[in-house]
Amino acid sequence: MHLTPILLENDHVRLEPLREDHREILRPLAQEEEIWAFNTLLGHGAHFDGWFDWMLDQQIKGEQISYGVYCKAYNSHVGHSAYMMIAPPHARVEIGWTWYEARARGTRVNPAAKHALLSHAFACGAARVELKTHHKNLRSQAAMTKMGAVREGTLRSHTLTWTGERRDTVYFSILADEWPKVKEGLDVRL
Repeated sequence: MHLTPILLENDHVRLEPLREDHREILRPLAQEEEIWAFNTLLGHGAHFDGWFDWMLDQQIKGEQISYGVYCKAYNSHVGHSAYMMIAPPHARVEIGWTWYEARARGTRVNPAAKHALLSHAFACGAARVELKTHHKNLRSQAAMTKMGAVREGTLRSHTLTWTGERRDTVYFSILADEWPKVKEGLDVRL
């Protein structure tokens, strides 16, 4: 598996590898506190620059590929998503750090972005794509289930959040041989 930061695009979204010029584009979109309720890091208000710098740093180190998500219907950026926990020797990658401004939630944006990210990951040789979320993030769990990802289980007291709370983490995955059926479902939704 060999993932590189390239532009990903379909009829609905364009995922642009994160660059410094995305900072001021994404800053106003990230100000809604609800976006960060279940995350391990804060990224709104005074915390945005630290979050953004960390995203860029992880990309420079090759540990993550972040994307500014552009919605073609709105003719503007609407959020962020990333490949993370990239493990080429194991042909495994996680999709995460996904958030969207309020108007983009519940639209074609997330299925279209996931379609682009999953298509690219499997085309690059991924055998497994992982997704995970806070056990309290029921909207995210419902989206992963609707997409066709398999719920694998919950790691108890897995991660410390920015609130100091210990988070139980719910894991989902899609395997390469499951991708055609998941893709078909996403195609129908789009």
